[in-house]
Amino acid sequence: MQRPDLSKMFVNYHLPRFHELPDMGLFLEQTVKYVNQVLLPLGKEFTLTQTMVSNYVKQKIIANPQQKTYTRQQIAYLIYITIIKNVVSLKDITEMFAIQKDEYELAVAYDYFCAELENVLCYVFQNQPKLSYIGGPLTQSKLLLKNAIMAIVYQLYLNKYLLALKC
Repeated sequence: MQRPDLSKMFVNYHLPRFHELPDMGLFLEQTVKYVNQVLLPLGKEFTLTQTMVSNYVKQKIIANPQQKTYTRQQIAYLIYITIIKNVVSLKDITEMFAIQKDEYELAVAYDYFCAELENVLCYVFQNQPKLSYIGGPLTQSKLLLKNAIMAIVYQLYLNKYLLALKC
């Protein structure tokens, strides 16, 4: 059985940075469509539904929409939640948000998350010998996030590898 070559996967994957997220409010359906479009290359396990968004609002994980629209901040949180919920419970995601709010502005934290996710995707899928260093000093909160991202990407790698073997 030949081993699948996954080295080209995610080489050019780019999560939109905070300033690239839609600036005008998006309605629920538009928000879900946007997030799913951004995360589509990662696979079906990274899908958001309108029901999920409504539940996140009801559980106060994200803020209520203003005039039925979702802001750049809420979209950033939804992208983060949709990715991280595969390895972290919603309760723990809420705790991670509290840590983030104490230490970093949302734009800084979100951009770090994007850069670190892309970094780890390249490291794992291209079998790089060393993980690149991202950002300033490695704080406990950054280490927590980095390890969550590592778990997500390793899980993604296993899923893609096993799927490729079946083909």
